[in-house]
Amino acid sequence: MAGPYVIGVDGGTEGLRAGVFDLTGMPLAFAASSYDTNFPHPGWAEQNPADWWRAMGPAVKQAVAEAGITADAVAGIAVDTTCCSVVALDAAGDPLRPALIWMDVRAGTQAAAIAACGDAALKVNGGGEGPVSAEWMLPKACWLKAHEPQVFAAAQTICEFQDYLNHRLTGRMVASINNASIRWHYDARGGGFQPSLLAAIGAPELAEKLPAEVLPLGEVIGGLTAAAAAHLGLPKDLPVAQGGADAFIAMVGLGVVRPGRLGLITGSSHLHLGLSETEFHGQGIWGTYADAVVPGLHTVEGGQVSTGSVVKWFKTLLGDQFSYDALNAEAAALPPGAEGLVVLDHFQGNRMPYTDPDSRGVIAGLTLRHGPAHIFRAIVEGVCYGTELIFEQLRANGFTPAEIVICGGATRSDLWLQTHADVSGVPLSLTAVADAPSLGSAILAAVGAGLFPDIPTASDAMVRVVRTVEPNMDRHAAYRPFYEAYRDTYPAMRDILHRQATAAKN
Repeated sequence: MAGPYVIGVDGGTEGLRAGVFDLTGMPLAFAASSYDTNFPHPGWAEQNPADWWRAMGPAVKQAVAEAGITADAVAGIAVDTTCCSVVALDAAGDPLRPALIWMDVRAGTQAAAIAACGDAALKVNGGGEGPVSAEWMLPKACWLKAHEPQVFAAAQTICEFQDYLNHRLTGRMVASINNASIRWHYDARGGGFQPSLLAAIGAPELAEKLPAEVLPLGEVIGGLTAAAAAHLGLPKDLPVAQGGADAFIAMVGLGVVRPGRLGLITGSSHLHLGLSETEFHGQGIWGTYADAVVPGLHTVEGGQVSTGSVVKWFKTLLGDQFSYDALNAEAAALPPGAEGLVVLDHFQGNRMPYTDPDSRGVIAGLTLRHGPAHIFRAIVEGVCYGTELIFEQLRANGFTPAEIVICGGATRSDLWLQTHADVSGVPLSLTAVADAPSLGSAILAAVGAGLFPDIPTASDAMVRVVRTVEPNMDRHAAYRPFYEAYRDTYPAMRDILHRQATAAKN
């Protein structure tokens, strides 16, 4: 097996996963290593950056070993990670505190203040009228300044999970145009970082703390340092290509590299991502972001905070008495609507279309008739209703994709796949490699190694559609009243949920 091969590394919420791929996109092996998330208070979520680096070594070494290849057959490596996992580093590059990871929504007050600042750089979200998410980079950085001023002052660098790992790999501190454009209000066509915005939010010193260089996807950051090569079991100076936010890199791994397709990336959360030839902004959507994935194109985004994480939460509550297979089988035998249950999937707030960090989950319609399978099905349906609500927002803003390509945790459940198709009334395509983020990173590694001239060419060569799930339009009609109940739940419950969230914080 002479190669060349490429390695894609996916730094997720629960652990880090490395995959070895050939140049047709065929995976030879995957290996994973986990790390912990801590929840010190409601709405908070933290991880130790050192755990990310610790996890990367054994994952890469095991993947290469199980692939049955030699390290010198590897041509390049790239990493994608969760986004808005804010890291504060000292002058030596060591973390000053645990990272505030993507699902941390403690910075709601700061997000509201940024949304109200009036700076033109906020145009990408909600058509220039906000809102700004508490998940994002600037609100969290402002929270650090307000609540941990000693950490903020001591931080030489405030960066992302992505940037921290790439710095450990190469010794070079750079940002990805993907993370910077989608979450830091970086404008690739309008001067980069926005000093007026940083001044308007009361944090002008962030200009000196953010990475000075911003690189496009697939560009070589540098070669592996000797220490990094030893940690990963790979050759020193192996090219490391720039990656980005996991779901956006999954677009590359799904073949969503041209206008006309929408990527539905599922996992602990859901993201809905597509490309447009033109820039547009509107209420209830995020984006568009210029050049954030493919140069010359604009990326549009929708997202749900709590999806697979709600399923995991419920399964954890049940313990070992039910397996996922048993829950799926029993839930599949129930009718659409789970016999009158509707779940609002805001267990960690809402990302879109409301961008409300203080919204919370709701299970409505419970009776003594309902059992675990009913609730499980209602959770799956609630996530699918949330997706359809986002599709409605996208269509209202003139973005209607011709094809939806899905990947991630939901693809392991036929019930979940079919429910997504049925609720939205659209076919879903699945690709040969379910782990689209890892494949997307591998594609970027191949571009960085000079094996393909650009991202679309590499994606065309390494991505293949293998299955389509068609909607059942009778079930689509049956879901409609339950979807409408879901759509009405948040407006009806908003004030109550906010009062509960405030009481929990006090």
